[in-house]
Amino acid sequence: MALSVAEAVAPPPSRLWSRNFSLYFTARIVAMLGDAMIPVAMAVVMLSLGYGVSGVGFALAAWMGAFALFVVFGGVFADRFHPRPQMIGADAVRCVIQGSLAAYLWLGHPPLWFIVGGAVLGGIATAMFQPGLSSLVPQIAADPQKANGVLRVSQGISTMAGPALAGMLVATTSAAWVFAANAATFVVSGICLAALRLPPFEVDRSESTLANLRTGWVEFRSRSWLWSVILIWWVLGVFVWGPITPLGAASIIAEHGKAAFGYAEGAFGAGCVLGGLVAIRIRPARPLFGGGLAMFLFPLMPLAAALVPSLPLLMLGYAVSGLGWAFWGVQWATTVQTQVPEDRLNRVAAYEVAGSILAVPFGQAIAGPASSLFGIHQLLLVAAVISLCCAAALIVVHPVRRLTRAAPA
Repeated sequence: MALSVAEAVAPPPSRLWSRNFSLYFTARIVAMLGDAMIPVAMAVVMLSLGYGVSGVGFALAAWMGAFALFVVFGGVFADRFHPRPQMIGADAVRCVIQGSLAAYLWLGHPPLWFIVGGAVLGGIATAMFQPGLSSLVPQIAADPQKANGVLRVSQGISTMAGPALAGMLVATTSAAWVFAANAATFVVSGICLAALRLPPFEVDRSESTLANLRTGWVEFRSRSWLWSVILIWWVLGVFVWGPITPLGAASIIAEHGKAAFGYAEGAFGAGCVLGGLVAIRIRPARPLFGGGLAMFLFPLMPLAAALVPSLPLLMLGYAVSGLGWAFWGVQWATTVQTQVPEDRLNRVAAYEVAGSILAVPFGQAIAGPASSLFGIHQLLLVAAVISLCCAAALIVVHPVRRLTRAAPA
């Protein structure tokens, strides 16, 4: 019997807003709000300090590269011990880093090495934080699909409000206040995570760290749908996600001013809110196929950044792109969380995250030099075409297209 794209009947309702989920939701939305402010603030700071598009790319690449290199170790440590204290410690480190950058901006002109060094430390701290996000969701929510949908909506709200708030703070005060606000969000996140009441976390510490890394790799490699998507994401990372922020910022700011870049990013967040809401209700029987269809909307973001139409059309392109991205994100997160055994989820999620973004720093680092050779708008048009090809690959590759939804636990 042929599988339908979406199930007609939703699963029985379950109580989502427990004490644990409310605390987790608060931690995530506050931290994501602060994080969503940083790309706008970083782009404005680097351009205003005279470091140019290359400076923006170097700072973003330093963070992303450190994150990609260390996130696998973060997954191993989370499985060997417990993800929560590791996440709280990471919040504390990131609070200090962002607070230090804010103080330096208030006091004077921070050198490039200081900003890049802070980005590296922040990437390492986030690498220790990230793997626990996947493994905590099944522990705090009976319905991971609904939980991921709500979290994706919250991410969209943060992505929508964060850049707009950053643009307002930059325009009325200074970028230092954005980094100070981001530091405060990590305090709130750490407090909420510390207040969670979680079941006992059973671990097997008989294996060495190297053996744990090997076990996680075997679990990752054995799932062809998982590594197939990661290979597609490598292409997307180099040619789209890597250069989109520095190139998009330069293109939009040059045409419409500093605030317009924040408005465009906010519109993307608004689209993510709508995509998350849709994903709560629509549950494809083949989740990655359904998500792949939605990804055909994503190329509108690089296309809008390349063409730089009037501000309303620019924001519309970003918003529709965000809708497709959020719907895919919910299907992907739920699939990973429900298809991988719980005792190995942190490690597999770490390999998944590392593989997804490992190519992004390369794209960020070469964005500036490549734009000097080929032009900003030309590279953004190439990014739009490649993102369209990546969406097509998601629905063509057999293991991705045919994977069915896992039965609820």
